[in-house]
Amino acid sequence: MLSPSYVIGLSTFAFVLSAAAAIAQLAVPYGASINLETAKKAAAVALAEARKNGWTMAVAVVDPAGDLVYFEKMDATQAASVAIAVDKARSAARFKRPTKALQDTLAAGGEGLRILALQGAVPVEGGAPIQMAGTIVGAIGVSGGTSPQDGQCANAAVASVK
Repeated sequence: MLSPSYVIGLSTFAFVLSAAAAIAQLAVPYGASINLETAKKAAAVALAEARKNGWTMAVAVVDPAGDLVYFEKMDATQAASVAIAVDKARSAARFKRPTKALQDTLAAGGEGLRILALQGAVPVEGGAPIQMAGTIVGAIGVSGGTSPQDGQCANAAVASVK
């Protein structure tokens, strides 16, 4: 059995690491908006990842302000995924971090519960900022599967953008 002081120390260490990662993400400046061609290519990668795994997804790509640049959904995708994909992308762009980071903050409890009070924060994996030349040019949001599946498709898309 772990001692209470060990658990508290481990929790504090995890919080400090997540705070450091959050600060590093905030340091990335916004750049010019992702263009339509690059947005379509990113969405195509996310959808290809979904098809490869037999998932049906909706994909939204937004500019740095969180405004929609491109949207596409696969046939048979659940209706709710349309708005969720847009909201995840907008959240990732405006908060300059993957929505998985928001999810982890919420899961940590304590002060992390304050995230629920932030307008537009979507603490569910599947949204990720898109960077080019060291700046955030937009973000992608994916919805239709489980949170890890959505994240997998979003991360594949982000990794494809250069």
